[in-house]
Amino acid sequence: MPGQQPNRTGILIAMMLFAAAPGCASRPARQAVAPRADQPHVSVMTFNVNYALAEDEATVDAVAGAGADADVIFLQETTPAWEAALRPRLSASHPHIQFLHHEGAGGLAVLSRLPVKQFEYLPAVNWFPAARVVLDTGFGPLQVLSVHLRPPISDRGSVVSGYFGTPPVRRREIETFAAALDPDIPTLVVGDFNENDGGKALHWLRGRGMRSALPQFQPYAQTWRWQTSLVTLHGRYDHIVYDPRLEPLSVHVSRTGRSDHLPVVGVFALADAAGTPGRAPYSSSSSSSSSSSYFRERYP
Repeated sequence: MPGQQPNRTGILIAMMLFAAAPGCASRPARQAVAPRADQPHVSVMTFNVNYALAEDEATVDAVAGAGADADVIFLQETTPAWEAALRPRLSASHPHIQFLHHEGAGGLAVLSRLPVKQFEYLPAVNWFPAARVVLDTGFGPLQVLSVHLRPPISDRGSVVSGYFGTPPVRRREIETFAAALDPDIPTLVVGDFNENDGGKALHWLRGRGMRSALPQFQPYAQTWRWQTSLVTLHGRYDHIVYDPRLEPLSVHVSRTGRSDHLPVVGVFALADAAGTPGRAPYSSSSSSSSSSSYFRERYP
């Protein structure tokens, strides 16, 4: 049902199942470091704001507050009401603004301090569209794929069949959207994946040499929460994934706003210029010298 209004109750139950599924939890592989004074870098934030909360002052404040230090803000579930709330407030600090409106919870937005060289609409494969954005940064062009992947609920509203049936859908979505990527540009994939670290979409990206940054810095951090009558449910469904030509300097979750999701903020530099202590090694196929060739092989 592309563009269908989401059944929040059904999605909540599905997320309860997801929250119980195994994810990644370990000691941090990286420690956050500040960029050097002479080091070009870019900071990004991804945040599913919840399409129903455009008039919620705390959540609007969360976008502005958590995004204050971000060069580029990527939002999911935006609506015309969200655009009306955010454009006047952030146009001075983030003048390069694009809203992609879509029925239901399928809207996307980009608010940037940096010039946006290209904004490409990618039609929905299943429920929601995606966007490919090329930014002009201090280290050259940066490509970002902004996604909101299929929730774990079936077309008929079944939570159980959706839990088992939608992982291949999310893999198909990310594979289709990734075909639009330019293999010659350093790349991030950000957004609400609607799956934890062990999901099929993230597995597909890992097979292409990309890594999710948040668990390297905060392996126990959660990006989704929901208060029930008994407990608060948690999950990690929002991700910033980077290719080997980039190096994460810091990534964290900001506990702010009333959305069921939380903002994730990351700072990245070019890998060959990062000089970051404690850097986790990559496989030989993910060195910066070979990154263009393996991306050409995987995104023909």
